[in-house]
Amino acid sequence: MKVSNSFIIGILLSVLNIPVFSQKSDNLVVTSPDKSISVTVKLQKGKLYYQIAKDNKVIIAPSSLGLKFKNIPHMIGDFSLVGKNISSFDNTWEQPWGEQRWVRNNYNELSISLKDKLKREMQIVFRVFNDGVGFRYQIPAQPSLDSLIIMDETTEFNFTQDEKAWWIPVHRENSYYESIYRLTSISNIDTANTPITFELQNGLYLAIHEANLTDYASMTLEKKKEGHGFISCLIPWSNGVKVYAKAPMSSPWRIFIIGRTPGELATSTLMLNLNEPCVLSDISWVKPSKYIGIWWGMHLGTYTWSQGPNHGATTANTLRYIDFAAKHGFDGVLVEGWNYGWDGNWYENGNTFSFTKPYPDFDLEYLAQYARSKNIQLIGHHETGGAVSNYERQMEEAFQLYNRLGIRYVKTGYVNKYLDGKEWHDGQYGVRHYRKVVELAAKYQINIDNHEPIKPTGLCRTYPNLMTQEGGRGQEYDAWSPDGGNPPSHTTTLPFTRMLAGPFDFTPGTFNFSNPANPKTRVQTTLAKQLALFVVIYSPLQMASDLPENYEGKPAFEFIKRVPCDWEITLVPQAKIGEYVVTVRKDRNSDNWYVGAITNELARELKLKLDFLNPNSQYKAHIYIDGENANWQDNPYDIKIFTIPVKAGDELPLRLAAGGGAAIEIVKQ
Repeated sequence: MKVSNSFIIGILLSVLNIPVFSQKSDNLVVTSPDKSISVTVKLQKGKLYYQIAKDNKVIIAPSSLGLKFKNIPHMIGDFSLVGKNISSFDNTWEQPWGEQRWVRNNYNELSISLKDKLKREMQIVFRVFNDGVGFRYQIPAQPSLDSLIIMDETTEFNFTQDEKAWWIPVHRENSYYESIYRLTSISNIDTANTPITFELQNGLYLAIHEANLTDYASMTLEKKKEGHGFISCLIPWSNGVKVYAKAPMSSPWRIFIIGRTPGELATSTLMLNLNEPCVLSDISWVKPSKYIGIWWGMHLGTYTWSQGPNHGATTANTLRYIDFAAKHGFDGVLVEGWNYGWDGNWYENGNTFSFTKPYPDFDLEYLAQYARSKNIQLIGHHETGGAVSNYERQMEEAFQLYNRLGIRYVKTGYVNKYLDGKEWHDGQYGVRHYRKVVELAAKYQINIDNHEPIKPTGLCRTYPNLMTQEGGRGQEYDAWSPDGGNPPSHTTTLPFTRMLAGPFDFTPGTFNFSNPANPKTRVQTTLAKQLALFVVIYSPLQMASDLPENYEGKPAFEFIKRVPCDWEITLVPQAKIGEYVVTVRKDRNSDNWYVGAITNELARELKLKLDFLNPNSQYKAHIYIDGENANWQDNPYDIKIFTIPVKAGDELPLRLAAGGGAAIEIVKQ
């Protein structure tokens, strides 16, 4: 008698008393390894529906699945179930850099094979983890399907009630996700980008996003006309097509990060686990770094990107930055505006950019050699103005040049509403381009910091040289935005929205909050909060944003010099989305711990229990916290710096001023 693998797995799980899968009448049910999350799949009148529950509370109500095509019938109904397969997986892998060094990849999987009345096959794969759920569409190779033109998915995300959500709109203010998050009910949303985060009335937290976005269009969520739910809305090409594909094909994973607290969302590894393992054989050159840069001065109007009397990227100025970085223990210096193309209206005509030819007052060869002699990395900058074709024509030559000069880091930019004048950043055209950049950069051992990007979806696991991205409203807005800057609540929302997608080049560390060139804007934090952001907002390439002269002689600068940007463990013991966050991280390369605590516009008092410390060790806590009279509006520079002995189980009081914070280094003795 021939015995199927599914039967053997079912017997083993039964013996071990692990009911990860069951079939009740027409329902298929698969649960998480800890049994707290269940996914129920049902075929009803030829249509496929899924439902998700956590702790026996419904998270996603019954929601339908399907694909729409051009010139061939859609695959949205008339399905019959022709097969199912269940499996389990459990291993632990090490990140080359990250918020957690070790990641457990543990899930139960249900794969469903469907056939419609035209005998076309489609599969839906569900993976259920302890921290959430992912599913994807797969179309296998088959005689009746070859080249596919996908016009949309009919993936639904239905809720039982009008829940509240933190969200940003799609392609209204710009095409790079640089918006302040709104907090509204579902009924007040039209179309939203992901990640979108919900606080449910049943006490649970949920974020919807996607993982492993590969050769496909980015997914946004469109509010359904009836009920409390959304339907997927893929970003189109300029001709209206959403995705060009060829069977066999797989969609990105549609993911649901689920937690009992906001901190459980922030520490989820679901998205990373749904990407492919690293494909690079040698990643010895992929290293987290802390850097400064010729950048903030342009936003303040002190320097210009273009040539002229105030040109920032000069040889003399870059030497000054390199010397400052070497003196204070930084790893690199970013230089923007070094190359031809910045003169004139570059953001309307990026085709003038050269990525190999420096301006006459910038000696690239000499500066690269000088930086190496000081053990400093010169960080290149490739602004494209959205002219992708122009960049792709020069990209390999530019990376070859950088490889020869020993330059290992490049910041890319795409400041334009469209790519090549007509395509969205987050359509399939943009997805293909950004992947091409990362893959070619890896060939020449170059790490990428991508600005104006496609949103992160965990590709950094597969290509760890994609180290950080923008894809959110960063600190640059504090220099010139029409609304005056980022409100204090912005950074208390980011860890549970944008940060769920991956590392963010937010550029914290500003010490001078005023801007004479634009007096209506300013940094809306205290000085202590600027320090805390180095812990709260994660990036393996972490920039100290301010001018060197604004750091000299400032005691608070010591924290920026000492805080790492690569972590062994990350915890979020206290948080309320949009109000306050306490983040705790252990350095990967020492026994030291770091704490960042921040608040919104309201002052508050918190208590942090040091139960994460080793009970057999003694520590000293170097504390940088808001002074007694600190306030982000009228006294932002008031800061207290002191050291106290601490041990496991101690409780630290954290008195945070309005718009304030606390940064703590806990050093093992």
